[in-house]
Amino acid sequence: MLKTAQARYALLLGIALGGFFDGIVLHQILQWHHLLSLVPGVEDLRAQVLWDGYFHAFMYVLAILGLWGLWRAHVKGAAIRGRVLLGGLIAGFGTWHLLDSVLSHWLLGIHRIRIDSEMPLLWDLAWFFVFGLLPFALGWAMGRSGGTGPFPRHATAALVLLTLVGAGAGGWALRPPPDQPFTTVVFRAAYDAADVEAALDRLGARLVWADPMMSVVVVDLPPDRRWRLFWNGALLVSGTGTPAGCFNWSTV
Repeated sequence: MLKTAQARYALLLGIALGGFFDGIVLHQILQWHHLLSLVPGVEDLRAQVLWDGYFHAFMYVLAILGLWGLWRAHVKGAAIRGRVLLGGLIAGFGTWHLLDSVLSHWLLGIHRIRIDSEMPLLWDLAWFFVFGLLPFALGWAMGRSGGTGPFPRHATAALVLLTLVGAGAGGWALRPPPDQPFTTVVFRAAYDAADVEAALDRLGARLVWADPMMSVVVVDLPPDRRWRLFWNGALLVSGTGTPAGCFNWSTV
């Protein structure tokens, strides 16, 4: 299957999509774990959020490389066969989850699928087979069987569609929770409780909840003022669409 450049770049793009799926579903929607949930000394939420952001940024790089390679092959006139393309994407999706399971869950132990479970190995194995081994085998079989023509009918349309899917997968993390009136804010480590209180007073934000150190707070603040928090010591502000929904580059 990996004899052609198109198949290899499709596999790479599939790996990126698998990473987006992992981060969006497990890190953000379900919140079963973060990238470094089980790493000693990284219990601070700021560090966890920051490394989740690095993870998503790396997936963006892989997606861009995969799309660039496919587009380059198309410009050179190479026929992009539909089953090879789709098979590479599916196999790449499974490849990510196989690598993540073996390296992150079992060898390095930096996180598990569901760290609050009484049987974490069961969740790891279920994820390994359902989202790793099964799609990898299916995609590999599709890629090896080849095909007689491009899919969709026009290769340009296929690449545009893949670009939109890749951008949309990462962009999904930019969406704030629906019907959420409050804003969650993570402040930089240099800001103590007094600094945080002063920042909230300047913006007229009502404090709803805070951790003991005032490093993570939930406030009632109009959406049009959320961006101002970044100029007042915030590292992360929910609902502002910061890169990958994880961190703001200007304050790291």
